Amino acid sequence: MTARAKGARKKKPTRLRLAPAEGLSPELEMLLARFRLLATLRLGWLEKLWGEEAAPSAKETISRGEIETNLADRDSPAAESLWLEKDKWAGRYRMSLNKIERSIDGDESRLAAINKIFGLSKEDSDLLQACLAVALDPSLARVCAYLQDHTGRAYMTEDLAARIFHYGRSSVWGEESPLFRWELISTKDMGPAEPRAITCDPYIRDWLAGRGRTDELLVEAARLCEPRSPIGSRSIQETVEFINRALNGDSSSRLRVTITGARGSGRRTLAANISAAVGLPLLVIDADQIDEPAWPQIFLRAQRQAFLERRAVGWIGESLSKRLWPAIPFFPLQFAFREVGQELPPISELVERTVKVPPLAIEEREKLWRQYLPGSSKWPKGDLDSLAQTYRVHVGDIADAARARVADSEEAVKRVRQSARARLGNLAQLLECPFGWDDLVVPDVLQETLKDIVFEARNRGAFWEQDNARSMFPQGRGLMALFSGPPGTGKTMAAQVIAARLQHDLFRIDLSSVVSKYVGETSQNLEKILSRAAEMDAVLLFDEADAMFSKRVNEVRDAQDKFANTDAAYLLQAIESFPGIAILATNQKHNIDPAFIRRLRFVLAFEPPNAAQRLDIWTKVIGGLEGSDRVEAMHDDLKSLADSIDVTGAQIKFAVLGAIFIARRARQPLETAHLFRGLERELAKEGRSLGGRDRKRMIKDGA
Repeated sequence: MTARAKGARKKKPTRLRLAPAEGLSPELEMLLARFRLLATLRLGWLEKLWGEEAAPSAKETISRGEIETNLADRDSPAAESLWLEKDKWAGRYRMSLNKIERSIDGDESRLAAINKIFGLSKEDSDLLQACLAVALDPSLARVCAYLQDHTGRAYMTEDLAARIFHYGRSSVWGEESPLFRWELISTKDMGPAEPRAITCDPYIRDWLAGRGRTDELLVEAARLCEPRSPIGSRSIQETVEFINRALNGDSSSRLRVTITGARGSGRRTLAANISAAVGLPLLVIDADQIDEPAWPQIFLRAQRQAFLERRAVGWIGESLSKRLWPAIPFFPLQFAFREVGQELPPISELVERTVKVPPLAIEEREKLWRQYLPGSSKWPKGDLDSLAQTYRVHVGDIADAARARVADSEEAVKRVRQSARARLGNLAQLLECPFGWDDLVVPDVLQETLKDIVFEARNRGAFWEQDNARSMFPQGRGLMALFSGPPGTGKTMAAQVIAARLQHDLFRIDLSSVVSKYVGETSQNLEKILSRAAEMDAVLLFDEADAMFSKRVNEVRDAQDKFANTDAAYLLQAIESFPGIAILATNQKHNIDPAFIRRLRFVLAFEPPNAAQRLDIWTKVIGGLEGSDRVEAMHDDLKSLADSIDVTGAQIKFAVLGAIFIARRARQPLETAHLFRGLERELAKEGRSLGGRDRKRMIKDGA
């Protein structure tokens, strides 16, 4: 549909009034003025042609004059250029245009900066200016429609820009242009047989206008990270000097500094301090907030903003290890944050440097607790010292406790334990630890050894901070124990008692999430668990440990045997390097590789309870659930049960539980007959049954 009004065409070209744009910088005012002058010159030429047509056209008709103009090629670029040179009216506008263009060419302008950063040619810069003009002054969209003689084309097109800037009849910009590669302008399909619309990216428009903001695609995932005072002994000078050497020696160098450490260990703050020391703010982007299909575009937008605002870019998130960096020129200084064991895809022609965040020493932890919680000075004497020595927290954990406004050391302990629990995710199950020493019925020698484990666990932190201890034991600083014995003998309960006495969480490792049929995945899964747990104050319980730490194959028959041995070798090294507390529980000690056992600090055997221990367990369980009166009433029968029936502690617990519900169903107090029925259920699980004499007794008691 034609955009020309009905009736005769104007004989004289429209005059342009140049008014300053409200609220824009002088630079953008000149860019707008330039576009308006160029559009006015194009309009003058078109109105000259329209005025020469034999008959005026109507909105929905095509005149013979238009056809003759097109067939005669009167609107050729050459004819238009000749008119611009000869016409006096056009000459006056060309003088104004030349003056503005000389001012725009200054090297200090934002347009000049964007041209240099992204390598824009003159043609690229002109197209960007055309899109920018329409973005800054939307009323110019109607000018675009008029110049294209089509009311439906109220937008900038490449062909229109080519005519306005005198580059020919049609587009001179290919898809390889930096304008499109860097998304400085975008295109939109307008339908069949219609030219595509081109628009200036809103962030680029605002940047050229001096309005600083975060790219809309980065808003959800990006945060500006502020530098802070260095923590304790964390010197950044060596890394800063390395960055300066790497970047100043070669302008084409690209550097990625990987900061390794646990969540909350201060990785981003450390990077922000390093970045600030080389004169750059740090923009951190969480890759986990980015959908996979959007990753290439958001990566590009992050680099674009980094170039324009001179910011280093930091990348964080578990998904980072699976994300390939697109093959585009990225900002010279990039940071990546990873946990121990997490690997990042390599990038060719990239200078790499890894910085490990060191764990906080006891003195540093105490200082941070005092800094973040000034009220801790009023805590009971020794509470803060105990907190700093017992819990190997990170600065993020302390900051979290401060935000929660914990009132005392007990609340602080609960808070740091709660914040640490999420680190293992679905790789482990948190177990409740309601038991104490009195609940655990084991031989005295075994209980004393368990208390040795607790004592060492409490005091190992200060011990391993001694230089002489660390030099003598470069590895093997972890506290590892093997609990072996038949099911139900108290292995899990012993682990629960240890964790409770230490005020640590106990995590049972889910073997289904660790052991994999795929080559190499078992070791990778275990590495993830151990690397995260190494930074936590927790006790790991590997139940059915023989499934993971089994003997290596002596005679390798196939590839599966070979990779199984590789996994075993890796697990051996990983366990030896693990600095935390771990308990391996197994019913089949003979299946565990002897090399693992040699590296363990404690190896404890849990045997089925003897008669005295069984009586103790019967008494404790019934007393705890039904009260001491029931225990006294059934004492002789309980002793007889303990003497005559060989069962484990777990079987006793579940037999009592079943008996209680049997009694309640019968609306009777708990009696020995109910215990027999509950016990019979438990024995049936392993194919056993009560003897004939026991059955006669059950009949006699009326059960």
